[in-house]
Amino acid sequence: MAADRLDTQVIVVGAGPVGLMLAGELRLGGLDVVVLEKRHVHTDESRASTLHARTMEILDSRGLLTQFGAPPNETRGHFGGIPLDLTLPSPYPGQWKVPQTRTEAVLEEWALSLGADIRCGHELRALSQDRAGEGHCVRAEAAGRDGIVHVRGQYLVACDGEDSTVRRLIGAQFPGHDARRELLRADVEGITVPDRRFNRLPQGLAIAARRNDGVTRVMVHEFGSTARPRAEEAQFEEIATIWKRVTGEDISGGKPLWVNCFGDANRQLVSYRHGRILFAGDAAHRQMPIGGQALNLGLQDAFNLGWKLAATVSGRAGDGLLDTYHQERHAVGRRVLANIEAQARLLLGGSEVEPVRAVLAELIAYAPVREHLAGMISGLDIRYDADPAGHPLLGARLPHTVLLSGEGHLTTSQLLHPARGILVDLSGGAGAPLSPYNGWSDRVSLLAALPRAGSALDGTGCVLVRPDGHVAWAGDGTAGLRQALERWFGPPR
Repeated sequence: MAADRLDTQVIVVGAGPVGLMLAGELRLGGLDVVVLEKRHVHTDESRASTLHARTMEILDSRGLLTQFGAPPNETRGHFGGIPLDLTLPSPYPGQWKVPQTRTEAVLEEWALSLGADIRCGHELRALSQDRAGEGHCVRAEAAGRDGIVHVRGQYLVACDGEDSTVRRLIGAQFPGHDARRELLRADVEGITVPDRRFNRLPQGLAIAARRNDGVTRVMVHEFGSTARPRAEEAQFEEIATIWKRVTGEDISGGKPLWVNCFGDANRQLVSYRHGRILFAGDAAHRQMPIGGQALNLGLQDAFNLGWKLAATVSGRAGDGLLDTYHQERHAVGRRVLANIEAQARLLLGGSEVEPVRAVLAELIAYAPVREHLAGMISGLDIRYDADPAGHPLLGARLPHTVLLSGEGHLTTSQLLHPARGILVDLSGGAGAPLSPYNGWSDRVSLLAALPRAGSALDGTGCVLVRPDGHVAWAGDGTAGLRQALERWFGPPR
């Protein structure tokens, strides 16, 4: 094969956290994958720094958490700057502070160890798909270090961020609105200011948090100001000026390590799938990164898509499996963008939003309200294909517990490490025999186990779990099990 021409099964555009997560998932599914990244070197910008409970569970289900060490954990979050306890049933409640640079490093090492081909310094210039997506390949052209590289794959996934080149090249519909207001932020060395958590002052909003390394992240918005088009990133002088107007403090003598701004733009693709081209992360949805939801939403997109795309390319999937990616994740994205839009108005609005903030603060004191908002922000309340008349576990993530099997004690997270489906007889083998379902044993593992007494799985007869940890079927007998297996894992051998 010529050095300037590559054949692969899936092309991933973008080697940020979402693209790297997807690359690892595709490799676990047995696919060849080439990742094209326009950056020549890794960024040292900290950017997103919050991992929520569901994302931590996802990382645990692939055995990756040990690579993160012991990041700081805080159960207190917020909704539009109003304090919100994020504690919910999970082994990882609350939010975990991990710089994006560390998240990328862990995911890159994992994807590389699985055999992903990651090519930095390769900027996408053009792409096409055969017969409007009905053919068998997507062709991408990228400018690399040594010239133009042509890559051909069966599918391409755009994980190239809010200014997605893929989205622009194919003219994908991306309705919504651009930024109306913005929050300026900087990581600054050599300043001493009080820590502030969503401090609403007469002139604006000020946030400051000093890290253990002495660097302080400051964020500021001046009430009444509007976002303006920027040809380049915000400058530290602008931030220092606005910070002084809002707080009265002078930070101009500090050394800025990173400066940027983000607005309240809110857009979502009409479709996450365009033939053989799919979108994940900020390429599919653009939102203000309030409370770390943007990064977590993107990682969860990749986790939902990876096993479905792997099964489709390898011929194991049933009809329509890949279409469930858009069906499931577009709905989740729409809901997250709606809550972020509400939070942006509460956070950046001036005195006119104070009555609404006061009412919401009262409501959050009620447990059902707090749990509803915490579930939405953490991603723990997501249920796919939920039938109100069906089993309570259907569509939800598999609850975390310890199982006793013939192999000893296993956590439900450990069951998911191989990224396969799993059919668990929770009676320990005393229930209906699972042998008739051996026709799926190349895609679904069979296990007889007993759950811990009093756990969320205690009293459940049997569960079928997808590779992404969501329950595809649950019941005391086997009625409907075969249909669920065929829907999510294709026909039997």
